[in-house]
Amino acid sequence: MTQPSPSSGPDKPPSGHQSGQPLAGTRVLVTRSPERATALVDALERAGASTVLLPLIDFERAPDQHALDVNCDALAAGAFDWLVVSSATTVHVLLEKAADRGLGLDALIPAGTRIAAIGPATRRLLESGGLTVALVPAAEQSAAGLLDAWPGGGRILLPQADIAAPTLADGLRAAGGDVTTVTAYCTVDYPAAAERRLAVQPQDGGTARQPPSYSLLTPEAAAADMAAGRIDAAIAASPSAVRRLSALTPGPACRLVVIGRSTADQAAALGLDVAAVADQPTPEGLVAAVAKALNPP
Repeated sequence: MTQPSPSSGPDKPPSGHQSGQPLAGTRVLVTRSPERATALVDALERAGASTVLLPLIDFERAPDQHALDVNCDALAAGAFDWLVVSSATTVHVLLEKAADRGLGLDALIPAGTRIAAIGPATRRLLESGGLTVALVPAAEQSAAGLLDAWPGGGRILLPQADIAAPTLADGLRAAGGDVTTVTAYCTVDYPAAAERRLAVQPQDGGTARQPPSYSLLTPEAAAADMAAGRIDAAIAASPSAVRRLSALTPGPACRLVVIGRSTADQAAALGLDVAAVADQPTPEGLVAAVAKALNPP
């Protein structure tokens, strides 16, 4: 995906840098579902962007609920020294399991079990459930970042997505950990089957909005808009999202912005040029990355 310098057509206003809106006059595609997009859309619109949503991935409950229940019971009984949580979606699974037992999240996870988390949204959700997060990556919010900070050893529960790479589990084992992995949820094309869809709350303290407050595109409409140069940037927040975005063949004028090195690596493997990688996996970090992609130094 070639990345030419953005141009200002007759219907595109001049840059909004002077007004404090670095994305004024741009149209940005967000590949998240409405309940997960609120904080990012708000941040983009404060920066002057017009946003459209194309939900690409969704989440379903794991088909093997017995294995998940057994490990949650063991967790509540104090069988693990560490709980490692690598995504905010995993927290939603744990919230459901706690509710099934008539418990709060802080009762499902004993005080003696230390918690490690990847990503600020994951940490905030855990803390909002009354928990203390003992370990987070010092720099890069990724499996590699957490492994760099890992103290070693311990009995570890690692609930994760069905498509999770083995990097984190293998690294924890290499550091002397006794690691129990369990599938917490499945990543599927949007939308998930209604009877299996994992209910999530709005992330980052936002309030979910549904159309017409959000402008949702179909994949066909998004592909046409990207091919015609009507979308200036597209944001992908996971390798699975970038794989699905690649199938739409983004046009040369659409700049790809991603969260994290693993998503950037997946884009490169698919032959997509990444215009910018967010320094931080936050709405503000993504806004800065979009601004960098559209206004390179």
